[in-house]
Amino acid sequence: MRVDDYLRLLPKTELHCHFVSTMSAGRLIQLAERYGVELPTTDPDRLFDYDDLADFLVAFRAATDVLRSADDLAQVAYDGVRADVAEGSLRYREYYVNPQYFAPKGLGYRDLLDPVIDGLRAAERDLGARFRLVVAINRQDSPASALELVERVIADPIAEVVGIGMDDLTPELTEDPARFAEAYGLARSAGLKTTAHVGERPVDTPENVRVALEDLRVDRIDHGYRIVDDPELTERAREAGMHFATTPWSTTICSGWTIDPEHRIRRMIDAGLSVSFSSDDAVFFRTSVAREFREALPLMGLGVDDAKRIALAGIDGAFCDEDTKASLRAQFGAEILALDTALSAS
Repeated sequence: MRVDDYLRLLPKTELHCHFVSTMSAGRLIQLAERYGVELPTTDPDRLFDYDDLADFLVAFRAATDVLRSADDLAQVAYDGVRADVAEGSLRYREYYVNPQYFAPKGLGYRDLLDPVIDGLRAAERDLGARFRLVVAINRQDSPASALELVERVIADPIAEVVGIGMDDLTPELTEDPARFAEAYGLARSAGLKTTAHVGERPVDTPENVRVALEDLRVDRIDHGYRIVDDPELTERAREAGMHFATTPWSTTICSGWTIDPEHRIRRMIDAGLSVSFSSDDAVFFRTSVAREFREALPLMGLGVDDAKRIALAGIDGAFCDEDTKASLRAQFGAEILALDTALSAS
């Protein structure tokens, strides 16, 4: 067995995955043609070229336009799981779903979530990959809209919906996590888990990470790379056991960073922070959870033992119940034992 094979077959969680991005490029182009949605190009090799995060977000919002029917949503959900189980040994995934993106297109909360869950349940039944959903606040919208969204989540509980997050950027192209403090307070009071996209880009600051940790009191941080520029905050996060759901490959596009041993994610790992790897927006960044382990991890100068720690940290950072975590740890332990044995024999 080669190390590359080991990294591909290593069982994986994915805690930072936007549902829309699990759609393949071919399916995106097909649905755009069906519904008359204009794309910049129908060339898959050029469709996902961006200048920065803001440029990408324009494309991301446009892609939501092609997901209009229950059948399409369920099929995209199922196909995305199948692809990552086959390519990267996916065992558990948490999806960010943005109802605010879909509401203007006539899809209500249940119109969106029910078929997505139907597709994911079918994939879990057929392929064994478990899942949960995080309803994500769109920072393009107002704090009042965010509060209404959280109220809807609370009023209409769904077993698979376990948390609240926030993504996109504000109209001013900032993160500004404090803007949504009231919505986060309501989510916490209802027992929902919370996470937030903060500290992602060079223009963002460690202060945004601090606000998420101390003011929003989140259970997990998405990205959070700027934290290593504040050693005291880094140490506090380490002592608190805060988990960071990182996405190495997307940083080459959204932040312009090179993946190497000096990368901020590597520095986070070296500082003792709990870190997992995810694809973020797989189709849009031409990546997958498998690529994050097979390519980004070695480029950071990390090895097999690091890969195992990162994979297991994803269970610790997950928003599922403790019984599910225990089951995943047992499953991962058995699979890793078999992989270790095969690697040592090669």
